[in-house]
Amino acid sequence: MNLSAYFHLVKAAVPHMPPGGSIIGTSSVNSDTPSPTLLPYAATKAAIANMSASLAQLLAEKGIRANSVAPGPVWTPLIPATMPAEKVDSFGEQVPMGRAAQPAELAPVYVLLASDEGSYVSGARIAVTGGKPIL
Repeated sequence: MNLSAYFHLVKAAVPHMPPGGSIIGTSSVNSDTPSPTLLPYAATKAAIANMSASLAQLLAEKGIRANSVAPGPVWTPLIPATMPAEKVDSFGEQVPMGRAAQPAELAPVYVLLASDEGSYVSGARIAVTGGKPIL
């Protein structure tokens, strides 16, 4: 679902995008360091990062940029709904900053990539991971 939605949205949007347009995919730190219990999720997030990098090259001649954001642990309503309470209590402690992000801490990266200030950023995957590197 993650990958097919991204593929079909891009396919539908590109014919209507002007030069200067921006495509932003949401990857994940799990694309580089997958958990065995999240295999389908991690595989789709890796594919989104790869597709974004390919789109950057494919669409550059049309003046359209493509990038992806790779978040680390982020507090969302899914966290307490999908984890045992003892895991929720320590969620995010494994990253160097020692905590999970709030969704608002990701927003500036998306705004930069969508804005004219990011006009020379294309083909990038930006880690918003609390200090855990992606390679």
